[in-house]
Amino acid sequence: MDEENELELLQRYRRDRRILLDFLLSGSLIKKVVMPPGAVSLDDVDLDQVSVDYVLNCAKKGGMLELSEAIRDYHDHVGLPQMNNTGSAGEFFLVTDNESSGSPPKRAPPPVPEFMPPPAYTPTPVLTPPPDLTPPVADIASSPVASSVSKSMSFNSTQVRELTIDDIEDFDDDDVEEVDNIRSSRRNRNDATDLALGLPSFVTGISDDDLRETAYEILLACAGASGGLIVPSKEKKKDKKSKLMRKLGRSRSESITSQSQQAPGLVGLLESMRVQMEISEAMDIRTRQGLLNALSGKVGKRMDALLIPLELLCCISRTEFSDKKAFIRWQKRQLNILEEGLINHPAIGFGESGRKASELRILLAKIEESEFLPPSTGELQRVECLRSLREIAIPLAERAARGDLTGEVCHWADGYYLNVRLYEKLLLSVFDMLDEGKLTEEVEEILELLKSTWRVLGITETIHYTCYAWVLFRQHVITGDQGILQHAIVQLKKIPLKEQRGAQERIHLKSLRTKAEGEMGSQDMSFLQSFLSPIQKWADKQLRDYHLNFAERPVTMENIVAVAMISRRLLLEEPDVVHSTSITDRDQIESYISSSIKNEFARILQAVDKVDMKHEHPLTLLAEECKKFLKKDSTIFMPILSQRHPQATVVSASLLHRLYGNKLKPFLDVAEHLTEDVVSVFPAADNLEQYIIAIMTSACEEEAVEVFSKKLALYQIESISGTLVLRWVNSQLGRILGWVERSILQERWEPISPQQRHGSSIVEVYRIVEETVDQFFGLKVPMRSSELSSLFRGVDNAFQVYANNVVEKLASKEDLIPPAPVLTRYKKEAGLKAFVKKELFDPRLPDEKRSIEIDVLTTPTLCVQLNTLYYGISQLNKLEDSIWERWTRKKPRDKFPKKSMDEKTKSFSQKDSFDGSRQSINAAIDRICEYTGTKIVFWDLRVPFIDGLYKPSVSLSRLEAVIEPLDMELSQLCTIIVEPLRDRIVTSLLQAALDGLLRVLLDGGSSRVFSTADAKLFEEDLEVLKEFFISGGDGLPRGVVENQVARARHVIKLLGYETRELIEDLKSAGGLEMQSSRSKLGADSNTLLRILCHRSDSEASQFLKKQYKIPKSTV
Repeated sequence: MDEENELELLQRYRRDRRILLDFLLSGSLIKKVVMPPGAVSLDDVDLDQVSVDYVLNCAKKGGMLELSEAIRDYHDHVGLPQMNNTGSAGEFFLVTDNESSGSPPKRAPPPVPEFMPPPAYTPTPVLTPPPDLTPPVADIASSPVASSVSKSMSFNSTQVRELTIDDIEDFDDDDVEEVDNIRSSRRNRNDATDLALGLPSFVTGISDDDLRETAYEILLACAGASGGLIVPSKEKKKDKKSKLMRKLGRSRSESITSQSQQAPGLVGLLESMRVQMEISEAMDIRTRQGLLNALSGKVGKRMDALLIPLELLCCISRTEFSDKKAFIRWQKRQLNILEEGLINHPAIGFGESGRKASELRILLAKIEESEFLPPSTGELQRVECLRSLREIAIPLAERAARGDLTGEVCHWADGYYLNVRLYEKLLLSVFDMLDEGKLTEEVEEILELLKSTWRVLGITETIHYTCYAWVLFRQHVITGDQGILQHAIVQLKKIPLKEQRGAQERIHLKSLRTKAEGEMGSQDMSFLQSFLSPIQKWADKQLRDYHLNFAERPVTMENIVAVAMISRRLLLEEPDVVHSTSITDRDQIESYISSSIKNEFARILQAVDKVDMKHEHPLTLLAEECKKFLKKDSTIFMPILSQRHPQATVVSASLLHRLYGNKLKPFLDVAEHLTEDVVSVFPAADNLEQYIIAIMTSACEEEAVEVFSKKLALYQIESISGTLVLRWVNSQLGRILGWVERSILQERWEPISPQQRHGSSIVEVYRIVEETVDQFFGLKVPMRSSELSSLFRGVDNAFQVYANNVVEKLASKEDLIPPAPVLTRYKKEAGLKAFVKKELFDPRLPDEKRSIEIDVLTTPTLCVQLNTLYYGISQLNKLEDSIWERWTRKKPRDKFPKKSMDEKTKSFSQKDSFDGSRQSINAAIDRICEYTGTKIVFWDLRVPFIDGLYKPSVSLSRLEAVIEPLDMELSQLCTIIVEPLRDRIVTSLLQAALDGLLRVLLDGGSSRVFSTADAKLFEEDLEVLKEFFISGGDGLPRGVVENQVARARHVIKLLGYETRELIEDLKSAGGLEMQSSRSKLGADSNTLLRILCHRSDSEASQFLKKQYKIPKSTV
């Protein structure tokens, strides 16, 4: 928490400091503010490098403020502690915690060194602070580069300091070569010759070193435009070169912890980049001084708007070089850059000024020639030529282009492809010079600084991201670092697509074209093609044999695939792309798979041919090796490719299947007997094929597997053995059906024991089925899924036959229910016989006659049948799981497939193998439950329920009289039935009881008549029946019972309506001719008619007589 609070305070201090400076500089406290060289306004000045004390002193004195002096004062005092200016010599600050550091020092602190004011424009560089002094907190916070001094380290430490940028002494080109030799000897660099930009070489022959040095000069000019360019003048010690060599030669494994202070802000960042770009300090000082001198006298001119090579030629003389050879080499580079930038690769064509190109070439040649003339003559010629060169070159370079104003931008380095080569050298500075596989810590600051060069080099976001991605990817190829590769992918993804670019940028990119030599001769290439085509070709080459190139680096392969696909997508948008647009990303992935699989298979063949095959056939070993290869391929490489191609695994497996099949086919054609070779090869080949099919099935959906499997030329190894197994299965299934029929005939439907309340026949059926299954899995021959499917179908059919035989002898439900009596209407007179026609109703049918014709099973027998069927269905899951488990152990290749690859075999699933049995048994259980409920209500309880309820009147014969015998029947059911079936059988009994109640209310016969007042009694009886089946929570769920009684409740509600309402409702429903219609009261015509027939009301009787001719009843 303390460190977080410290950081917040530092950030707040820095923000307040900038606000204070902005107020002081923009207010009236200071009479005049003089901008530093290269700065036009305060926006170009880094306020973090301006001394607040210097500004306050100028405000007190009321004098003129020179910001260059304020910046110099800041750097002069950055290494000193912040004092309170009280004048007390006894106060000083410690960088360490005095409580944790022990006792205070006994000796006096060393004196503060005196600083001599440096000359103008050459402020002192950042000094290493004295051992007992700490830099001010505010200045540390204002710097974007963190201090490298550890908080826990005492500044009195005698530990040897690490080498820093300031310790690097000026060294010449020989020193650079020595450093390069040390660095290259310490790095294990990969060959990147296959990865080269699609850009031609320069006509002038400028080298990479020339581009690097020119790029640094452009960077300094752009930094100078923001007022951050100062010229260091500190003398270097003679032994610092050797320190540099020792540091560069140190092993990477050693800890590199710099203990010196680094200059903050832009100054320190430029110094870091100078070292990163391997620019000597002498050249850096010459360039800085030359740029500052070139800007003097050019009021309002930005430093980055100068024609830098020309200005440096004019401002730097040969006397500033150690020898003439170095000057000639430097001058030659500047002249070549001018020729390339203004003549060979101009951002703006010459047009009518084309003749000036030859004049420029003549002047450049004369300047180069002047070095070989006598000194007096040569110097004169050089000065004259430079003056003439300025008169011609500057007007050409300052012409307007890309939307800028004339003279606003100097177009000398933004011509394609010179600009991207220069920008490439700048981007290379993001890599750590001591470890090329790592990005430097200041990478974000460096990239932000490089944006200042976009104006000079004509760089856009698309160009930046493309160049940066190229630089990062090439560095990955050289170093093999994965972090660099991931950074490259991020940059590739940032490259905007064509529709995402602005109109002006699209036009600009379209104009960037060049001719380069390629595989097909000279090709006209766009900017993106020049940079991305080499990346794509390199990635394609690696991926076309990914089994070899990425065997130990699967993560790298995933990144390389991403690089290839992103590059391909960007290149396909180019108008003259050489790739066919009809080739999709999936097609490209398939080409990688095809090429790499074939290469790896060829290597496997070579390895098998070299093995001594005395006891094993070569095809057997080849199958085993192919299986190992496919397993590795599917687990390591296919998950990567499947991200781009969902069926990549299927493509790989099917191709390997075809390659092995080509080698196997000649052997299959001549195989006629079960020889040792056949016994050896067939199982291995069949195992490989089934493994391939399993891989394909597990990789995609069944529909896709079917499409690919149809393209496979299956080896057909199992066909012969499969036919034999199928014959055996069919014979065993016939035997099972015979056992089922015999066990049903012998069944007595008595419980095996009090605990096992099912019949013995189902146990016998399971025994014979399990014996057959054991024999099936004991067959040691290759089997197909079709044989297993046949076994499942046979067993499934056996249980269906069993269930059908159980319910075959059950009487029909309609046979138990007496026929409905003829409809009659209410008659007021009493004592008359009922008006009944003999042909319509025979009172003996329900009892005497039908009791002879119907064989009604007892309730205990029906319960045992239900228990037996439930035992049968409950054991099916166990049997099914056992079969599948043993099948998986016997044939692990079929762990995934649920479909046979044989087109003649019907599909079946592990979860629906016995669905036919389950449906048949459940249907049988439902039928027996319904039959049992109907039997109890309409047969066993016919007298008290159907015949006696509500006779002779409702009040004298209530439903309570039926509850007791109903409770006895229910108790008998629950005693025998198994617990899982209890609710099903009780629900069936409830449905039957409600059907009986409705029968009494609507078809009760001529002896039952009701009034509207009886509806309340009916409602009470219905509640009694409902609560009986709920049984205080021990019976059926209340919701189930409520749903069942809803229909009866509606009929009882209708019984409560007045006769007039019922008659009107019946008339509106359309009478008997529209039986399917519904009335306003929600009842059908039949229900309303039957309610009126049982209504003890003269009005109802007259209506029925008049409208329906219904005869009178006896009362």
